[in-house]
Amino acid sequence: MHIKHSWSAVPEDWVSLGHPPPGITIDLYIALKSHRENALRDTLYQVSEPSHPRYGAYLTNEQLAGLIAPHPETLELVNSWLAYQGIPSSSISITHGGDTLTLKDVPITQANALLNASYQLYRHAEHGETIVRTVGYALPVGLHRHVVTVAPTTSFFSPPPPMQWHAPPNGSDEETGELLRAASGEPATQLSNRDNVRSLEPSFLRWLYSTIAYKPAAIDRNSLGIVGFLREYPSPTDLKAFMRKYRSDGWRATYTVTRVNNGGYDPRRPAIEPNLDVQYAMAMTYPTPLIFYSTGFGRSNTGDWFLSFLGYFLRQRNGPKTISTSYCIDEKSYPLEYAINVCNQFGKLGLLGVSVLYATGDDGVGKDCTLSDGTVRFRPTFPATCPYVTAVGATTGFDPEVAADFSGGGFSDYFKIPDYQRQAVTGFFQILGDEYKGLYNATSRGIPDISAQSVGFNIFLNGREKRFDGTSCSTPVVASIIALINDHLISNGRPALGFLNPWLYGSAARSLFDVTSGTNPGCNTDGFSAVPGWDPVTGLGTPLGVFPGLSGLGSSSEGPPL
Repeated sequence: MHIKHSWSAVPEDWVSLGHPPPGITIDLYIALKSHRENALRDTLYQVSEPSHPRYGAYLTNEQLAGLIAPHPETLELVNSWLAYQGIPSSSISITHGGDTLTLKDVPITQANALLNASYQLYRHAEHGETIVRTVGYALPVGLHRHVVTVAPTTSFFSPPPPMQWHAPPNGSDEETGELLRAASGEPATQLSNRDNVRSLEPSFLRWLYSTIAYKPAAIDRNSLGIVGFLREYPSPTDLKAFMRKYRSDGWRATYTVTRVNNGGYDPRRPAIEPNLDVQYAMAMTYPTPLIFYSTGFGRSNTGDWFLSFLGYFLRQRNGPKTISTSYCIDEKSYPLEYAINVCNQFGKLGLLGVSVLYATGDDGVGKDCTLSDGTVRFRPTFPATCPYVTAVGATTGFDPEVAADFSGGGFSDYFKIPDYQRQAVTGFFQILGDEYKGLYNATSRGIPDISAQSVGFNIFLNGREKRFDGTSCSTPVVASIIALINDHLISNGRPALGFLNPWLYGSAARSLFDVTSGTNPGCNTDGFSAVPGWDPVTGLGTPLGVFPGLSGLGSSSEGPPL
């Protein structure tokens, strides 16, 4: 046995409660290396690049399984090891598109023996969430080159929503202030910064991002998915109140709830994050079907949030073409191999034609940049740093839009710079020079990719209006715009956008509004600055031009609309 991954100490903010109660079982995911090492990445870029002959030729579930399949020798060796350790074949299944072995209901004592681990119950010091994890695990030496990672093992995380409460100017929860009235097209006030911004109505966002005239036409074939964690749920009653006030033609609107991995649903106890996501997504895309995915943590908190909901999505044949998630955490909180495996799952969704969007967080370049070994580094967030998702930052103001001072951004310490982003990031470094040298990785994936309004979002919560800021606001806004573009494409017999980034950094870049002012301070620095072109504050800019009403939309027979 040789160590696959271990922490030198219990990760920050987690406290051990000792061994879990007797009889607890755990579902283990063993991610296997693909026989064709770069096939996932190469094929994903081909079907996602508008200029490539294979653009839009997304794979079926069966084709995906063939593309990522492990080598027969890998399967033989791993199955032999599991049989030797007494794992019954009846409890083993191939999941996550075809490259993962899922072991159901493994007793903790057997999991300890299998992985030379010491699973214990841990509680998060801040929010009280409990999980079953181990600070280290090992595999037989001969399996290391065949196995990417085993989970859940050393992935200590409970993703907090990047959300900030923002008091209205007069301190009243019900204050809505003057707004840009999209119906008349006349601005009532100029929005300049987060201190004096009044509430943003969905009608303003629909006007600003040119979707107000569009009528969804493929509601029988297109939908938008919102992923929820932390036992947080939306309320249909609050949604109706929100729609009555801000989208009266859709006051009867509702959403579908899908429970993943024993996810719960109690609409009598609504939470901020899912209410915001559902209310704004519905107001912007009505009557496009909206699905809320309540992701559980398994029995006795032994599960894995990411792998459980990703495994579910990869089994679907007619799922949403757009998925929005507003939860994230510091990249360094995850083991490298685990992060790579989760990122690959997002790449698989792209191969199936799904657009995945993630918030970059609300701490600028980082909240606390001193690592456990004493070194100082900016703290980018995951999954936003995964090169197979579209990372969403934050803006505020109007005429022009400027960077919100909390917009999460920076550079990954795990993922190399993808080809689609290389030219854009190189241009930023030519402007940046040596500033902050050593605090980030200059050869890696940069975030965000795109941004949108994020300050002054009113929501209904338990019947009362409250105001919030954050990339939790901008992410469902961008996802809604993508869902509407997908609606137009599908209704005209064309494939959905799928993985967005090759398009965003290519032909769509000239249609985005380039945000060139503002910073994202953090870690006792001023953070990065928004500059002409791409920057790690607002990315390529905001989607002012990607959906210009109905004029010219889809006029080209090749590639997505501009």
